[in-house]
Amino acid sequence: MKIDKYISAFNIGLQNTFVYRWNYFLRALFGLIPLAGTVFLWNAVFKERGGSLHGYDYSSMIYYYLLTLLVSNLVTPTEDEWQIAADIREGQINALLTKPMSYLAYRFSIFLSGRLVYTFVTLPPIALIFLYFRGYITLPHDPVTYLLATISMFMAAFIQFFITYSLAMMAFWILEISTIVFIVYSFEYFLGGQMFPIDIMPSGIQAVMKWLPFYYELFCPVAIFLERLNGAELPQVLAIQIGWLFLTWAAARAMWRRGLGHYQAVGG
Repeated sequence: MKIDKYISAFNIGLQNTFVYRWNYFLRALFGLIPLAGTVFLWNAVFKERGGSLHGYDYSSMIYYYLLTLLVSNLVTPTEDEWQIAADIREGQINALLTKPMSYLAYRFSIFLSGRLVYTFVTLPPIALIFLYFRGYITLPHDPVTYLLATISMFMAAFIQFFITYSLAMMAFWILEISTIVFIVYSFEYFLGGQMFPIDIMPSGIQAVMKWLPFYYELFCPVAIFLERLNGAELPQVLAIQIGWLFLTWAAARAMWRRGLGHYQAVGG
């Protein structure tokens, strides 16, 4: 069966990724340091301002950052762009080109295995952080919220993977992709909700951000879970997220086709 090849790729990726489980654990552990800085920062802000900020008080702001930490660890690719770029740069894709296998599906299988191991390894320290801040946590009462937030989170993971894959395809044309990756990831960090909640921005800026893919890579599922996206706005943002899912998928396929054409032309 055709799917057996990708199950095998998933299993191989699982084994290879699990070798680095302590690296993932330490990365997650030290990733909590920015959270500590954020807690102190917003504590100072709310003490100075008093009251709330665009519907956030200190507790809900800390809860927001706890959720961004969790969702980011669940959906963000880890080293995928560098691995794909290395496959291209070192000619390792040659062996895959001779097989009846989609490279995009092959890399997606490895991405899924990496996310599974990364989640398994990093959840314990994150769970401890949630336990420590349990007084700030307010779970939704509507089961639909859990369903929609989960669907949005899966779409966020796929969007992030397709963007990562497209960036890695630049290795067909340039030797070093790190500058491009750094620029795009800087936009993701600033416009995706990791630095601050998007909905504290002025309404005009929010309206622009909602048409960018970065909004749907992290902030969207978190805001749905916090029930800050509701009413007519909720189906609208989900529809746009679905649109970006298909656009990034199409871009990933197009970049592969163009890059492969360039690769074969140069390699003869």
